[in-house]
Amino acid sequence: MPERDDLLALVTDQRTNFLYTVANLDDAQARSRTTDSELTPGGLVKHLAQVQRSWLAVVDGTAPAKIEWTDLDPDGNRMTDAETLSDLLDGFHAAAAEFDRTVREESDFDREVTLPSYPWSPPEPVRWSVRHVLWHIFREIAHHSGHADIIREALDGASTTARMKAAAEEQ
Repeated sequence: MPERDDLLALVTDQRTNFLYTVANLDDAQARSRTTDSELTPGGLVKHLAQVQRSWLAVVDGTAPAKIEWTDLDPDGNRMTDAETLSDLLDGFHAAAAEFDRTVREESDFDREVTLPSYPWSPPEPVRWSVRHVLWHIFREIAHHSGHADIIREALDGASTTARMKAAAEEQ
């Protein structure tokens, strides 16, 4: 199925670009804020692992029906002092492998799933196709890749585009 291959190729490419932004950082750098935002490179790695896992739970039907503010992890978007970038990257790669497996094994991209109700959700249940959920995960990775690129450039001047160019020249 070409759509399946296209989705996997685009997500793989975006993940690769995202991982360029955190390459060769130590834990202190991964915890560093370089903008007014609370976002950090390590926090984004952690968040994108969690994003993939939580949305895949929607696809496989294991997500809770309702999520309250108190259910949300206050450290879900930041790298704590107890965490290492290496461990967060392991979680990211595990979530990515699960996403890829789900894309390869899903039999019906048109199958509808019900999204959890969040405090910011409309009152009526929201239903999306599996396709919509999978493309939403891609959008999340792309969106936060841009954040990571800005944070990294402000941290030490490293350029994701330069890393992409160097990788292409190595091939």
